[in-house]
Amino acid sequence: MEISIKNKTKRWKSLEEDPVGYVLIAPFWLFTFCFVLAPIFANIYLSFTDYNLMQMNFVGWKNYLFMLHDETLKVSLLNSFYFTIFTLPLTMGLGLGIALFLKEKLFGLKFFRTSFYTPYVTSMVAASMIWLWMFEPSNGIFTRMVKIFGFPGQKWLFEPTTALGAIIVVSIWKAVGYYMVVYIAGLQSIPRYLYEAAKIDGASAWRRFWNITFPMLRPVTFFLFVTGFINNFRVFEQVQIMTNGGPMNATTTIVHQIYNRAFNEMALGYAAAEAVLLLIIVFAITVLNFKYGNQGNDLEAA
Repeated sequence: MEISIKNKTKRWKSLEEDPVGYVLIAPFWLFTFCFVLAPIFANIYLSFTDYNLMQMNFVGWKNYLFMLHDETLKVSLLNSFYFTIFTLPLTMGLGLGIALFLKEKLFGLKFFRTSFYTPYVTSMVAASMIWLWMFEPSNGIFTRMVKIFGFPGQKWLFEPTTALGAIIVVSIWKAVGYYMVVYIAGLQSIPRYLYEAAKIDGASAWRRFWNITFPMLRPVTFFLFVTGFINNFRVFEQVQIMTNGGPMNATTTIVHQIYNRAFNEMALGYAAAEAVLLLIIVFAITVLNFKYGNQGNDLEAA
């Protein structure tokens, strides 16, 4: 108790003696409150209403109870999980593989790094339009490729069995460059003497990767996993542009459903409740990652 009182006294004393630091960080906290915290609490309040731009009545838990029977919402949640489960590991694996290849001094290294990273800085809207043309069922590139090998043309974005897979391919292509860059930064931070010592001991390339590279990349991998899960679970642009959630809700996601409820059906209160559900899911998964993901702090090479 004494320590707590002393710490509080010291904090207030430092504020009185040197208030400049608190003044400098005040804009950040003001921005956070106005554009992050306040909208979150406003959204939570709206989730208990039937707000539709014309009127707003308090309805209690009605929106949340309706979600229990909303089959479209359940499908969108499953699609969001499927999308994340398939996209995230593949993107991380490809990003690491490319980073291992491009961390060496190769001819045209800058060209290859730029080529892989360019899709990430390209607008998702522009990228989706390009891939929409490539998946075109009659004259698209992929249709022509399968026809060359004697297979019939595919309606990639118009079949429930292939539409979500097509969206996953686009998302991996778009994000893999970012994962590559982050992994390259992580690889360059690993001390070279560890590899030199391993070579002297006769360790193979696989043993050096498994016992040195992989453990030393745990902080980077943890960071990419947490941020990647959040970003993939919030997928929206490519779904809206390429399939609009179809066919037969095969590609609709939780964010796509929130958009439809809010701006197509004008059920803003129910959309707010779905947004709260998304917030709870992402927060819970993030907490579990920090609890059981070792927080990426294990830096010792095995």
